[in-house]
Amino acid sequence: MNIPKTSYPRVVIIGGGFAGISLAKKLSKQEVQVVLLDKNNYHTFQPLLYQVSTGGLEPDSIAYPIRKILKDFPNFHFRLANVEEIDPVKNKVLTDIGPLKFDYLVVASGAETNYFGNSEIEKNSMAMKSIPESLNLRSLILENFEEALLTSDLNERNALMNFVIVGGGPTGVELAGALAEIKKGILPKDYPDLDTRLAQIHIIQSSDCILKGMSDKASAKAEDFLEKLGVNIWKNIRVTNYDGKLVTTNTDLTFETATLVWAAGVKGATIKGLNAGDFITKGNRLFVDKFNQVKGFSNIFAVGDVACMTTDEFPNGLPMMAQPAMQQGKQLGENMVRLIENKPMIPFEYNDRGAMATIGRNKAVVDLPRFKFQGVFAWYVWMFVHLFFLIGFRNRMVVFINWVYNYVRFDREARLIIRPFKKKLKS
Repeated sequence: MNIPKTSYPRVVIIGGGFAGISLAKKLSKQEVQVVLLDKNNYHTFQPLLYQVSTGGLEPDSIAYPIRKILKDFPNFHFRLANVEEIDPVKNKVLTDIGPLKFDYLVVASGAETNYFGNSEIEKNSMAMKSIPESLNLRSLILENFEEALLTSDLNERNALMNFVIVGGGPTGVELAGALAEIKKGILPKDYPDLDTRLAQIHIIQSSDCILKGMSDKASAKAEDFLEKLGVNIWKNIRVTNYDGKLVTTNTDLTFETATLVWAAGVKGATIKGLNAGDFITKGNRLFVDKFNQVKGFSNIFAVGDVACMTTDEFPNGLPMMAQPAMQQGKQLGENMVRLIENKPMIPFEYNDRGAMATIGRNKAVVDLPRFKFQGVFAWYVWMFVHLFFLIGFRNRMVVFINWVYNYVRFDREARLIIRPFKKKLKS
């Protein structure tokens, strides 16, 4: 990989997400050599992927070059690589561009969509965990309406204009709200010769409420917002299969749709070599102690979504969200310096700063540790927080200007089919 040899300890970080970037920043001015490996050369602000999918933002406004984030730090090195295996005995990672030895390894590989073993749903549904997946979904949504114009088959036309979202968490709720606003404000103008009132948006949730991790008040208010936007919410129903045309459930309820978006869960993106049962917990996550050390290792750590740190409040592990990831990355940077200096490490304590979700124009729910509120003020808070955590002044300005324009004009300029997407249905 042409990484220079130095007298500094080498810290290899796998993954340029929230956790990996926070850790790299914390270590960048220390007497260590930091090597960050990622299959993409950019960091993705995942909370806004749904806006790329629905034409509200272009992908370059929520992505930022990893090299640019840490360009001023001489001991930092980035390599575009896909990590294929970890050899903990030889302290080596094996990648598609060659092997690399490490003194300390941090796995920050994040999460991937969890289909719970259903291969047919995996093949025929749409996920939204990356920029390419979001662009695919955007193309498919727009292509469906183009095809609906051409067909004279009423059932086929309805299926092309029906959207089923599986999962009532923040991703599913925010996507449903955005689609509902497109149906209301944009489709009638773009497709005047198509009866877009027939378009249907469904959320299917396996439990008895949406936004299950938030307060009861936030859940109820979000449901009220969605229903007023015309979204159909189906609770206590589990999707059992999708063949590309028909959604079947554990009840008699079925849905004919050309688009099923799977937002029903994620799992840790573990890597071969650290995927034995001794290290893995529920959700395919690496079990770590209070210092983020992977069970059984003194020089291998895990942070972010792939790490499972259990507490009394979170017996199944900390939430797979940006805040725990950033906090873990930052503190692990401090602890690694202490470890190298033979000082005792400090146990990690998660500071829960709350949760929030937006359901559309002037509609959001916010749960803070001391306050819970919904509506217009919550929507402004949601916007401010997301702008604050975006990386790069340009990205903040572009997103802000897009939001202001979309708000004033009730429009989404990025509804472009840049690269056509065709589903390969299971035969």
